[in-house]
Amino acid sequence: MAVKQTTMSREGYDKLVEEREYLVTVRRKEVAAKLKEARSYGDLSENAEYDEAKNEQGMLEAQIADLDMIIANAIIVDYDNATTDEVVIGSTVKIKDIELDSVETIQIVGSTEADPDNGKISDDSPVGKACLKKRVGDIFEVEAPIGTLKFEVLEISR
Repeated sequence: MAVKQTTMSREGYDKLVEEREYLVTVRRKEVAAKLKEARSYGDLSENAEYDEAKNEQGMLEAQIADLDMIIANAIIVDYDNATTDEVVIGSTVKIKDIELDSVETIQIVGSTEADPDNGKISDDSPVGKACLKKRVGDIFEVEAPIGTLKFEVLEISR
């Protein structure tokens, strides 16, 4: 199985490390306490609280394992040093939807930092992928469920 490397900023990486630390040091203890309390209710075969706590423990451990995998395979990009010659991860890009004649500003970020509501678009998203390596004035197309969308790169900044 190929290991997926994830590109992210130092800030995004630090956030994931902090989240993992919280899950390991705080949440594990909370779940262990729930398990201990549920065990004290007696017969485990008909103990809904115990079953729920075991499920919660399993989901917590899976979440920690996922974070471990992402952290171990992270590629940290210094967004402050992103070029303005062409669109790269970390670039802030002003693009124009040619058909709608509307302009929006997006930042291309790693998938763990994507937040479309705040203009942070993953480099794995259709628009993010199509926008990479483009220069000011370039036109690119994105296949979407509603058809082909055409965009023009108006400006690239950090």
